[in-house]
Amino acid sequence: MRELVVISGKGGTGKTSVTASLAVLAGNAVLADCDVDAADLHLILSPQVRERHDFFSGNEAVIRQADCVACGGCLAHCRYGAVRRNGRGAGDAVFTIDPAACEGCGVCVRFCPVGAIDFPERNCGVWMVSDTRCGPLVHARLGTAAENSGKLVSTVRREAARVAGEQGRELVIVDGPPGIGCPVIASVTGAARVLVVTEPTVSGEHDLERVLALADHFKIPASVCVNKWDINPGMADRIEGRARERGAEPAGRIRYDAGVTRAQLRGLSAVETDTPGAEDIRALWRQLALTEG
Repeated sequence: MRELVVISGKGGTGKTSVTASLAVLAGNAVLADCDVDAADLHLILSPQVRERHDFFSGNEAVIRQADCVACGGCLAHCRYGAVRRNGRGAGDAVFTIDPAACEGCGVCVRFCPVGAIDFPERNCGVWMVSDTRCGPLVHARLGTAAENSGKLVSTVRREAARVAGEQGRELVIVDGPPGIGCPVIASVTGAARVLVVTEPTVSGEHDLERVLALADHFKIPASVCVNKWDINPGMADRIEGRARERGAEPAGRIRYDAGVTRAQLRGLSAVETDTPGAEDIRALWRQLALTEG
């Protein structure tokens, strides 16, 4: 099994648009949306969910009101402002914990004199296995104010690999998160190749440098695609030059094409239409296949 992870140094470069088209062109791949903080691959692929699982990570404090003696110890020890007090004095106050503010450190649990604070696992979201017209899709949704997106990303990748093994599919295509943080590291570690989608701007060049440094750190081969290259051809040339200096392979260019957006509004990828940019993406796919070969 090979795993291609599509990433970008910043959001809004067209990463998901490219991933959806590659999924259509691959035909027999397992797809994984690892941008769990803002997943949107499903908007194009219209998945039909067949498995849904809760994602638990970390803990959260919950005060049992029947046992609480309203001493205020939890309020005094909390450093995250998660404890709320209703009432004037300690004796007649009601203490609760705001789950969005609780960091799950457990200090209040440790210092409660009557043991009136429970510390259950935190339900941080949900991950799903779905069917799409392009093949199976493993995707997830992180809960509001939830953390541990890196762990959820690892879960999505693990399940995608499991599905690929069970169904005998040789390729997993991952729509990774933007940036270079923990979710990105969880997305690329151990991958066969990363495809970095960038744009011909000063910020695009800067963010490309950062994400290629990340790929180099983990010894992952990298290819680069310049999206909307024709809005600044000189910068596109410069970015491809910097990519080569970094040891990355320029794999293709995609022109600016409003037809890509029109296709997505219809729930389609670019290559499922006759928009001009679709041919650029097909050429990108052929180059990626040649590189892997």
